[in-house]
Parts: sequence; structure tokens; C-alpha cells
Amino acid sequence: MRISELSERSGIAVATIKYYLREGLLPAGIRSSPNQASYGEDHLRRLRLIRALIEVGGIPIATVSDVLAAIDSPDMSLFHVLGVAQESLSTPVPAAHDADRDRAYEAVRAEMDRRGWDMKPSPQAIDTLTGVIVRLTQLGYRDWATTTLPTYFDSTRAIAETDVAAALAAGGRDDIIDAVVVLTVLGDTALAAIRRIAQAQVSLELLKNPNTA
Repeated sequence: MRISELSERSGIAVATIKYYLREGLLPAGIRSSPNQASYGEDHLRRLRLIRALIEVGGIPIATVSDVLAAIDSPDMSLFHVLGVAQESLSTPVPAAHDADRDRAYEAVRAEMDRRGWDMKPSPQAIDTLTGVIVRLTQLGYRDWATTTLPTYFDSTRAIAETDVAAALAAGGRDDIIDAVVVLTVLGDTALAAIRRIAQAQVSLELLKNPNTA
């Protein structure tokens, strides 16, 4: 297909597609003439993935490039690709005194140890969670790690199992890798949205029935 058809089918402007080509996010098409190239279904699939990462996941172009490089590496394991996708979503860890960070880290370790989880798979995510606990403590929510964190761990385990099972059932290696990235990036966005919906519903119920609080 020509770039105009690729644009129509993907819903992405030609100018944007050309930008992705220049940035190396989208592989070049097959040249049919000096000024024209042909694109296939793989290009359409990659465009949809790029769009999901940037528009829904909110990931910067430079980081998207790193994620796509991991996807395209034939020697990179699925587990490592997942790690790259996770790191792309991690937020900077706030500055903290060593004692504050140590206490927060121990709270995370305690929850993982209680469940027999390995500390190695997601060091960046562990650092991010540690930073969140530090910030919450600084803002006065000193009991959050003991009252709320366990529920977060319990609830998201079931979600993680569903995500991984869906990714592994996607098909071949390329399909599985795409699914891992999409379910990680878009799943985070969906989870945040559902959490807000649930918060609004629970708030409505409690406000209507204050005696149940």
C-alpha cells in the first residue's frame, strides 16, 4: 500500500508517518520508485503500536524508540522486553533522606517477601514504588504502607496473571512481544481509569449512605 493508504487505514496523518520514518520508529517501505515506497501490514501494525504508546501511554518519542528497539531485537527475551516496557512507564523517584527511603524500601520488601516474590524482576518499578511511599510519608500518610499497600499487592496479582496469560496466548514471538508491550502500557492507563471510576462509585454510595462509612 502507498503511504496515503497507510495513513487512511491507521488514522495517522501522512506528515506524522513521515516523522516516524525519519525518527526510525517505523521501518522504511520498499522503494517502488525514487519518490515512492510501498508499505505492508507490518507497517500498519507498528503504527498502531506507536500510536498506543505515544497517545494513550503518554510515552516520549525517545523512550518509544527504546521500547521498539527492544521489540526488534531478535536475541532479547520476552522477560527483558517486558522490563524495558515497564521502565518506560516508571516515574522519577523523589529525593529522600536515606532513613526515609530505607523504611519505604523495607515496606515494599516485606510485602514481596510475604508473598514469596523475587526482588529481581522489576528493580525500576520497585524503586518507583519506594519513592511513592516516601512521598506519601512526607505528605502525612505515614500508615499507607501498612494499611493500603497490602491490598494493592493482592489486587494487582490477579490482574498480572490475566495480562501474562493473554500475552502468551497471542501467537508467535512477535505477537507475544506486541501483546506484552500493549498490555503493560495500555493496561496501566486502563487500570488508572477503572480505579477512578470505582473511587467515584464508592464515594457516591458512601455519601448517599453516610451511616455505612
